[in-house]
Amino acid sequence: MAPGGGICKDVIESRITFAEYDMATSSAELRGSPLRKAATSLGGNLGATSTNDVHELLECPVCLNLMYPPIYQARVHNSCPTCRNELGNIRCLALEKVAESLELPCRYQILGCHDIFPYYSKLKHEKNCRYRPYHCPYAGAECSVTGDIPFLVMHLKNDHKVDMHDGCTFNHRYVKSNPHEVENATWMLTVFNCFGRQFCLHFEAFHIGMAPVYMAFLRFMGDEDEARQFSYSLEVGGYGRKVTWQGVPRSIRDSHRKVRDSQDGLIIQRNLALFFSGGDRQELKLKVAGRIWKEQ
Repeated sequence: MAPGGGICKDVIESRITFAEYDMATSSAELRGSPLRKAATSLGGNLGATSTNDVHELLECPVCLNLMYPPIYQARVHNSCPTCRNELGNIRCLALEKVAESLELPCRYQILGCHDIFPYYSKLKHEKNCRYRPYHCPYAGAECSVTGDIPFLVMHLKNDHKVDMHDGCTFNHRYVKSNPHEVENATWMLTVFNCFGRQFCLHFEAFHIGMAPVYMAFLRFMGDEDEARQFSYSLEVGGYGRKVTWQGVPRSIRDSHRKVRDSQDGLIIQRNLALFFSGGDRQELKLKVAGRIWKEQ
């Protein structure tokens, strides 16, 4: 939601608690995962070391995150560059070398990623893993819920009470009684089920420079490569005039604010929107027609 903005419809906030897959990989999860290679020793004094033992050495004892160089040590524990628990300032080069010899599964293995990565490449992969969970696409409030697409569809329906529609064409009307008094606002999200996939229709008021505008755009509930398989059009008009937009839906991997700020959608100045609304131009009654199709 734009700073200082409001929601143009009462919203029931999310009450669901969902396990964040973005949390640090726990020791319990990884101890059951396949490791192709493991170091057999840590210095000359420790002798043979099992894979699980090496794993434990590379875990922060506080947050259970796997540690990455520089790895420091204290008298008992290693310190963690993630949680910043300051347990020492002596570089542990031996442990860094052991880490180099390991190959580990992606933390999103339980969501479908079965690739194995060298220890120091694992973190980079996980930031862009196609199986990583999605953030809730709802734009009317800061919602921290994450999950896969089926889970988020149910979350939007049950917790945010969004409008769900079937079909690839739509004719949606946005109403506001005091449009001149609302500088920044987000209307209730609408979700369309089309081609077996879900698309989120956004509509909001904000400013481009000093000019008050309305913007409508579509986001795809899936990854960017899948989103590029689809196109959509939006149209507003009245009194013999119309404004149209055609584009590719953005993935919900891109935040609602990122898409809005990139102006990747149908933008219409407030005065023109009120003209299309008819009457004395004191009330917004803007009809947005649209169509979604799949590229061949």
